[in-house]
Amino acid sequence: MAGRGVARSCVQTALKAANSLVGLAGMAVILYALWMLRAWSAQAAHLHQHLPVPWFIYTLLGLGIVMCLLTCSGHIAAETANGACLSCHMIFVFLLVILEGATTADVFLNSNWEEDFPEDPSGNFAEFKEFVRSNFQICEWVGLSVVGAQALSIILAMVLRALGPEREIDYDSDDDAVPARLPLLRNQAQHGSSYVETNLPRRSDSWTLRILDKANK
Repeated sequence: MAGRGVARSCVQTALKAANSLVGLAGMAVILYALWMLRAWSAQAAHLHQHLPVPWFIYTLLGLGIVMCLLTCSGHIAAETANGACLSCHMIFVFLLVILEGATTADVFLNSNWEEDFPEDPSGNFAEFKEFVRSNFQICEWVGLSVVGAQALSIILAMVLRALGPEREIDYDSDDDAVPARLPLLRNQAQHGSSYVETNLPRRSDSWTLRILDKANK
C-alpha cells in the first residue's frame, strides 16, 4: 500500500509538471496574440476604417486559452485522481495533439499549404512565417517540447487512472482495522457480563441474611 501511494504521488507530480509546461506555452501564445491585437487595433484606429477580422490573431488567442484551460483541468485531475476527470483530460489533450499534428503534416507535406488558410489582413501571419523560417531550429525544438509534454500528459493520466484515487486505499485500511477492534469490544462485553453475574449472588446472599436476622429477632 505504501509503495502504491509513493508511485501515485510521483505520477501526480510528473503530470502537474507536464501540464505546467503546456500552460507556460499557452500563456506565451496568449501574450503574443494580445500584443498583435493591440498593434492591429492601433493600426485600424489610425486608418479610421473598418478592417476585416484578423483570423490569425484570434486563432492564436483561442489556442492559448485552450492550452491554459487544459492545464487547469490537468492539475485538478492530477490532484483528485478521479477517473472521469482524467478521461476527459486525456480526450481533450488527444484532440489537440491530433489537430496540431494534422496542421503540421499539411504544412510539411503540401507544397501549396498556404492556400488552405484564408488571407490575413493584418499581415501578422506572413511575419510569423518569416520568423519561423529564420529561426526554424529553435521553433522546432519548442514545438516538439510542447507536443512531447502533451503526449506525456496523456500517458501519465492513463497511469494515474490505473492506480486509482487514494481514498480507496483508505477504505481498505479501515476495513482491515475493524476486525482488530472487534475483539476488544467482545472482551469488554464478556468482562461486563461476568462482573454482573458475580455481583448478583452477593446481593442475593446479603438480602437472605437480613431476612434471617429479622426472623431471629
